[in-house]
Amino acid sequence: MCILRHSQLGKTSSERISSESTSSETSNSTLNTIQGLLRDSVVRTIKETMFVGEKRGSSIFCGFRALGLYSNHLPHVVRFHKKHQEFYVVTAVGRCFHTYNVKKLGIVAVSNALPADISYLAADRMLVYAAHGKVISAFAKNRKVVHTYEGHQADVHLLLPFGDHLISVDKENAVIIWDVDSEDMYLQILFDKASFDVSAVMHPSTYLNKILFGSSQGSLQLWNIKLCCSTLNMLYFWLLYLTIAVDVVGVGLASGQIIIHNIKFNETLMKFQQDWGPITALSFRTDGHPVMAAGSPVGHIGLWDLEEKRLVGQMRDTHTTAIAGLTFLHSEPLLITNGADNAIRVWIFDVAGGEGRLLRFRMGHSAPPTKIQHYDQSGQHILSAGQDGTLQSFSTVHERFNKSLGHGSLNKAKAKKKSVMCDTAKLPPITTFALESARQSDWDSIVACHQGFLVTTTWNYQKGSMGAYKLEPERFNKNRALTAVDISSCGNFAVIALSSGHIDVYNMQSGLHRGQYGKDRAHSGPVRGVAVDALNELTVSTGADRLLKIWKFKSKELLHTVSLPASPASTLLHRDSGMLAIALDDFTVSILDMETKRIVRRFSGQRGQVNDMTFSPDGRWLIIASMDCTIRTWDLPSGSLVDCFLVDSAAISISFSPTGNFLASSHVDCLGIYLWSNNTLCSLVSLRPLPADYEPFVAILPGSCLTDDEEEDTDADNLKMAEYVSPAQLDEQLVTLSLLPDSRWKNLLHLDIIRTKNKPKEPPKVPKAAPFFIPTIPGLVPQFALPDTSSEEQSKVVNLGALAQKSSFYLQLEEGPVQLLKELGPSAIDTELRGLAPGMGGDICVMQSFLKMIGSMLLSRQDFDLAQAYLALFLKLHLRLIAEQTLLMEEAGNVLELLEETWTSMQTILNHSMCLLSYIKSALL
Repeated sequence: MCILRHSQLGKTSSERISSESTSSETSNSTLNTIQGLLRDSVVRTIKETMFVGEKRGSSIFCGFRALGLYSNHLPHVVRFHKKHQEFYVVTAVGRCFHTYNVKKLGIVAVSNALPADISYLAADRMLVYAAHGKVISAFAKNRKVVHTYEGHQADVHLLLPFGDHLISVDKENAVIIWDVDSEDMYLQILFDKASFDVSAVMHPSTYLNKILFGSSQGSLQLWNIKLCCSTLNMLYFWLLYLTIAVDVVGVGLASGQIIIHNIKFNETLMKFQQDWGPITALSFRTDGHPVMAAGSPVGHIGLWDLEEKRLVGQMRDTHTTAIAGLTFLHSEPLLITNGADNAIRVWIFDVAGGEGRLLRFRMGHSAPPTKIQHYDQSGQHILSAGQDGTLQSFSTVHERFNKSLGHGSLNKAKAKKKSVMCDTAKLPPITTFALESARQSDWDSIVACHQGFLVTTTWNYQKGSMGAYKLEPERFNKNRALTAVDISSCGNFAVIALSSGHIDVYNMQSGLHRGQYGKDRAHSGPVRGVAVDALNELTVSTGADRLLKIWKFKSKELLHTVSLPASPASTLLHRDSGMLAIALDDFTVSILDMETKRIVRRFSGQRGQVNDMTFSPDGRWLIIASMDCTIRTWDLPSGSLVDCFLVDSAAISISFSPTGNFLASSHVDCLGIYLWSNNTLCSLVSLRPLPADYEPFVAILPGSCLTDDEEEDTDADNLKMAEYVSPAQLDEQLVTLSLLPDSRWKNLLHLDIIRTKNKPKEPPKVPKAAPFFIPTIPGLVPQFALPDTSSEEQSKVVNLGALAQKSSFYLQLEEGPVQLLKELGPSAIDTELRGLAPGMGGDICVMQSFLKMIGSMLLSRQDFDLAQAYLALFLKLHLRLIAEQTLLMEEAGNVLELLEETWTSMQTILNHSMCLLSYIKSALL
């Protein structure tokens, strides 16, 4: 039962998943020792760099936004902004609501998410009210919660803003009137559910302090609520009806009957009967036409003339599900509708006949997507196939670039004449598809397989419609089905695999058959995956017979066969790197190198079926989505798990953007496509292997933000990882270089050459210029003042006594002032080292202290590059003096021993590392 008023705008009812690098079976004691050392090193590194204990989702990905979500089964709310002079429509989407402007249906705001799904929406001039569970939240500026109303003992299912108050009704038949600003409970009414189960509520126009309640039993009660006191007066008790003008209400019943009733005189004015089932929504035109629109559960809208009391038009199949909300804009011939099919539509009544035509719409999938993939290299378009049978494209930039390619049909001409609902030749939903945009301007660029169907359809992305060809093998009967498909990188050929084990090749331009793989068939069982390499040289296929076969693309000759440990479920080829990911039925994923034709990686640990896989653009990461509700990121070079997080609903398909900025995912029982931003592009993210006992945390889906209580803490703490602070010295046997730029120490031995090159050819000459004002002697007769020659000429010779002043470096040399040298430039360092000689104000003991400082630097194995540079410059400047002094020669010998010891140790470590790398490289090849 629903109640509407004519002048209102409508208020209707992991373990750390270990990855083993596949190597040869040769057992070698040296290899075992190396593996043991590497394992111990990894374990030690993990222990030293454990993550901070706060709950976090993913270190690589964070939720960005959701695409393709527009409406659910709740009726929309229309608001009018006086300042903007514009209408806005608000629709509920799960735990949040979206606000669109009616002019272009562009999204204006997305609210913060609530702890539970929204059960009812209402709005007034300032606030939007959303009921979720037993709580009601009031949003300001369409985004932030400013008021919360708690007090109901059951779930709230009806709301009505009433001036400065809010009326709410729960499922236990309790009516509460709230003071909006103070959040206090003003009044409470309890109805007997057996006799009057409240199912609708409204405020009749011009009826001061009066509220009309409707019940599921078919009766109405009009209550007078005096807000200045706490008294309640029941005025009338009658059957249920609904308003269209002053004193007149209109009532939609579950039987499909519509009654127009005068509440002032309690008279029924007219009745209508709808044949499509219960009345789900009602609305009245206010632009001078006495027309009423009524919604139905089958998606049809009936238009009734209130003057002639007859049906004047039908708008069939406006939605594929029940009409959730109907609203005629005030004084405009525009009708807004929404439904549970995830669509918002605006209809305009400007044609003869009284029926509306579609003006603009926003539409997503009405059933969950089964396969998503980025269309081109720009990463701005995501192609999505849903269980509703449609193929749609969603833009990551703006919704105006979205488009629907339509529903597949065996007869396009008949499908255009008839609606999709009446098309008897429509195809079942798309299970998988392949695309290639190289020749999209010339012919179709998409090939799709349909559920349990033998025919492969082509689609044209630029035209936004089904393509010209239907690729169907003639040698099979109808009990075969398509299982996999791929398009060559040039866009000329489509490779189609069937459940019978056959693999056929078709030309995309002409749709002609161009051969098959294998004499009889390619595999003895259903083909689970097929892919063509980047150069159109090789075709790889996997089948239920546990065999992976590599064929020549042109000659169809079998080149190589690999036996798999389990039956494959799906495959994915990264064409740039030549890496083929194979998902097996034992929940493991193997990586095949197309060049060496060997399995090089095996990733295990998924606790459910692998639903989909995607490579990062550079081929370094493999992201795996499985039925255990995890999304795992594996690092191929190291063969380790670097990221893992949980989602509320298992991801059914994922796709990594070609630009590397977003990961797109679709989930079980979710209508939207969710974007996750790549944190590594804008911040430093540590990609250390996850520990063996790592337990992933749940990451909230994009577009479903945290509640306000948790939002503050999450902004600062979530996705936060413990900063790894490198120690001053990693190992006693290693050396540490300084972080100074090369310009500070690399040119110390070439300062004289630099000065020579920078020296001007001729010294600068000061031009002779007479003063502008010549000084004169004061007196009656003007006379020029002669220069004073009585003073002695100043000497230009520098006073060498100034060199006797000692620098900070000189005074602190006994303490090893390495930090002072780090702060100096090359010229200043050269000056300081020259000043250590006895002839420049220094002495032999100071030079000995400098050599001891170099020795301590070599002994500590820190700033190794600076020690070498400073020592080289010191020997260049004072080599003869060192050779003449016994004390300096002894100290230089000690430094020489430290140098030889350090270099010998470093040479041993370098040779060991080179040997290890050479061995691993030879083992992989």
